[in-house]
Amino acid sequence: MAEHAIREARNSDKRQILDVFNYHVKNSFAAYPETEVGLGFVDALRNMSKGFPFLVIEVDQRVVGFGLMRPYHNYETFKRTGLLTYFLLPEYTRLGWGSELLDRLAREAIARGMDNLLASISSRNEQSLAFHKKHGFMECGRLRDVGVKFGKSFDVVWMQKRVEQSRLARSVICASS
Repeated sequence: MAEHAIREARNSDKRQILDVFNYHVKNSFAAYPETEVGLGFVDALRNMSKGFPFLVIEVDQRVVGFGLMRPYHNYETFKRTGLLTYFLLPEYTRLGWGSELLDRLAREAIARGMDNLLASISSRNEQSLAFHKKHGFMECGRLRDVGVKFGKSFDVVWMQKRVEQSRLARSVICASS
């Protein structure tokens, strides 16, 4: 397994972040757009996640994935809930790095007083749905046939994880050991 690092995204990473995202735009249902997006998209992601983690996975000075957390909503009443976005190039999946990235984002959420994490996933992205289920997310909503990509209709599946409960469960297990 190659050495990797998860670190905060830098401005110099924009092109590589865009390349990761546009790979999924062109080749999968993981990213919702059907046509490639430009560098302004990365700036928009950075603005949406301002004050929250925006991380990259780097291998040999190459960004092979990224993830970020942003507020679910700007109203103070929703400050407990974060919305996650992450993408990895396919050759870097199933190495545990996505799990590591998700764990880091979950710890950041807990440190910010958040106890809910949400993810919006295409129903045609079976790998992501399985990944989220494996990591304790549960389907909490489904918008049926709201998207069309590559001429195929898809649902948007909302998944939720209560991270505070997970943290408390771990502390109870540790305390009883």
